[in-house]
Amino acid sequence: MAWVGLVLIYGLLKGGREIVKKKSLEKSSVMEVLFFYTLFSFLLVLPDAKNAMGLTPVQYGYVALKSFIIFLAWILSFKAIKKMPISLYGILDLSRVLFATLLGTIVLKETLGTNQIIGLILVASGLLLLKFKGGRKRGQKKEGAEASAIVVIFALGSCMLNAVSGLMDKILMKQMNSSQLQFFYMLFLVLYYLIYIICSKEKLHIANSLKNYWIWLLAIMFVVADRSLFLANAMAESKVTVMTLIKQSGCLVTILGGKFVFHEKNIGYKLLCAGVIVAGIVVAVL
Repeated sequence: MAWVGLVLIYGLLKGGREIVKKKSLEKSSVMEVLFFYTLFSFLLVLPDAKNAMGLTPVQYGYVALKSFIIFLAWILSFKAIKKMPISLYGILDLSRVLFATLLGTIVLKETLGTNQIIGLILVASGLLLLKFKGGRKRGQKKEGAEASAIVVIFALGSCMLNAVSGLMDKILMKQMNSSQLQFFYMLFLVLYYLIYIICSKEKLHIANSLKNYWIWLLAIMFVVADRSLFLANAMAESKVTVMTLIKQSGCLVTILGGKFVFHEKNIGYKLLCAGVIVAGIVVAVL
């Protein structure tokens, strides 16, 4: 069950990354954070280049496709994070459970046992409670009103694309090692953002971005989390549907970050609902 621990590490770091993303966006633009975040991440995996060679042209194509999916997903997620409370983003991010489970059962033909079905129901219930019962204090607007419909669509679109990427991880890790996938995945991402910046004539404040230590922290957390996830995907006994449930442990970190870092409201109720989700995760992996 080592893969469970690796995915749990990924989930907790992922929850922390959402907080760091929002902090980094206080000092830099969306595209500045995205470009330098991916560039710094690539530089961190560069020493592992010697273990990354040897892919076939078709495999390069699949990695390039995965990178393009994440390229789009990150643009959508960063725009959403910049505009909405981080705890609300954490709520919407839980919807990737539904997308990933659907993909895992249809594409990979994974079967859900009784525990996994109960776990999925609990996770979905927690998601619905968080999403539609966010709590309305006397004289306050609902928290969701702080985010426009288009921003919510951005967040949900990012979740769907991330679920597709997670499915590709499972497939690609049967054909290559974690060093190969991580190295070329990051290389293609840097190229995509560079092309986007050149074509859109986006201005980057390089000196300011280099001083934004949140971007550096984001890159370190990303590299460690992704390596953990790739290693878990390489283990034959790991299942996309169960992994997706475990990843949602990060929502606790995000919700607590909303309380203690950004001083957001209705945290008690969100934690209660998150408890339902955690219960679903525990049941699913028993």
